[in-house]
Formats: sequence, C-alpha cells, structure tokens
Amino acid sequence: MTQQGPATLVIERHGTASLRSRAVSAGVRRLVRPGLARFAARPFDDRALRRAAFLDRLAGRAGTPRRIRVQRVRFDGFGAEWVRGPGAAPPRGKAILYLHGGGWISCGLNTHRRMISSFSAASGIAALSVDYRMIPAVPFEREVEDCVTAYRWLLEDRGIDPANIVIMGDSAGGHLTFATALRARDEGLPMPAALAALSPMLDMDLASKLAHANMGLDPSDPGALLERLVEGYLGHLDLTDPAVSPVRADLAGLPPVLLTAGSTELLYCDSELMARRLAEAGVPVTLQVWDRQLHVFQMFGPYLPESRAAIAALGAFVRGAVKP
Repeated sequence: MTQQGPATLVIERHGTASLRSRAVSAGVRRLVRPGLARFAARPFDDRALRRAAFLDRLAGRAGTPRRIRVQRVRFDGFGAEWVRGPGAAPPRGKAILYLHGGGWISCGLNTHRRMISSFSAASGIAALSVDYRMIPAVPFEREVEDCVTAYRWLLEDRGIDPANIVIMGDSAGGHLTFATALRARDEGLPMPAALAALSPMLDMDLASKLAHANMGLDPSDPGALLERLVEGYLGHLDLTDPAVSPVRADLAGLPPVLLTAGSTELLYCDSELMARRLAEAGVPVTLQVWDRQLHVFQMFGPYLPESRAAIAALGAFVRGAVKP
C-alpha cells in the first residue's frame, strides 16, 4: 500500500474510576483471578476446549430479553445472527459487523448478545454477530476466513454500501476486526466506513505485554493464560508475521479507527501501540483510555457508569462514521 502522511492521533482519557467499578474490579481479583490461574495451569487439551466452549451454551440458558430482536443467518459451515437493540432500524442499508471475543476458543452468539444489542441501540443500527468457527474446528489462522465471508455477504448479497458498514469486535474479536479489514483490503474488497476494537489483542509476541507495568495491575492477571494460549495454539506460527499480529502489518488504507481499553488491563499496551502505528500510516484514530477499567468493561452494560458512557461513545462513533 502507498504510505500516506501521518494522521492525527486523538487520545481521550476517561477517569476517575467510579466506586462501583472499583468494587467490581476487587471482586474479579478475588473471585475470577484464581479460576483463570487454575485454567491456565491445566493442559490445553480437548477437555479444556470443551469446557471453554460450554460457556456459550451456559449463557444461552439465560434466554434473550424481549426487547432484543434476533434473526438467524446461515452460512456454509457457520452461523450468525442479526441483533437489534431497542430503537435500532431493520438491517437494510446499514450494518455493524460484530466479531465476538473469547480467546479464539470460547464465547459466541449467546455470551455477547446483550452487549451487542446495547451497541445496536446506541448507534441505531442492526448488528450482524458472527459465530465464526474457532479452535479446534479450524486453526487460529483460519478463523478470519468466516469473518471475511460475512463481510463479503453484507456487500454482495445484502447490497450494503461499504460506507455504511462498521466492523467491530472485542478482545480476540478486536484482533479479528483488524485481520478481517486487512484481508478484505488485500483481496480487493472495499473498506468499511470504520473499525472499532474493544480491548483488542493485536501483538501475539507477548514479550512487551509480560514486561509491562500492567502485569501487576490487571485484576484478572491474564498473563499466564495468554502464554498458554499462544504456546498451545500459535506455536506453529511466526508470531511476528503481520497476518498473525495485525499491529505489525502495513496499515495504510484502513478506515478511521476507534480503540478502547482500560488503563490497567494487560492488553492496554496493544491498543497504545496500534494507535501510534495507525497514525503513522495515515489512518485517523482515536484511543479511549478508561481509568482502571476491566478488560471489555462494556459487558457490564447499564450497571457501571463507565460502561454506559463507553457504549454511548461507541454509538456516536458508529453514527458519525456511516452515511447520514
């Protein structure tokens, strides 16, 4: 790609952490952190993968609130669903393409439906949530293929103008957000209106993260788990390959980007580095840094003032990115 001149990097710092969010972080440190440590200490075998996959089925038992509209979509080999939050328009001329997180091995349509519906409501736009195939059904490097297929379907089958599509994802889905856009660009597809990534993991080489000050500050302490994931499922890959670590790719030509991260989460350094690299490549980028917030704190929806504010900001970003 032709290198453009540097673009403006906007850094928004949101603080100070509310008492409620600090209480939630303390609960995560006390209750969730030991469970993650035990999971990371066990072998990453078929049993571990089955346990990780069970999380989405467990979330499905909670059902879907009546105010959320859901419409299933079938692709060859995988599924998806349209999610509409209250007040969102039907999926005709605009769309969010949403790629869920879960460490490339877990979560899915059920775990993320409520959060995606809040993004849909905040933006007024329906979201296509993609149930892309994950490890062990496909290796890590092939997960992006289903995401690109869904994007191509929005363009060609649904006939949606790319200027009216925003690709968005959290954590591993944030990685896939960039991987999808880069793969689409390299395959000659038009770029979407914008990209939004929530607490994304963008550099699979863990050296900088494990040496970062946030290793001792992240309430969930995910360092050991990330090491096991990379060792178990990316050991056959070159971690510095741009196809594996999007932060190392040629980023020229990407659309405007919004990155959000908590100031003390371990993956904050990935967003910080990506924001700088995007600006150097001529891509307009905004980095939102939320004081002492958990990884993908937007999942708490209406229960935390920070998640409410972040969801509203994401909605405004999407509305501003697509055509009036």
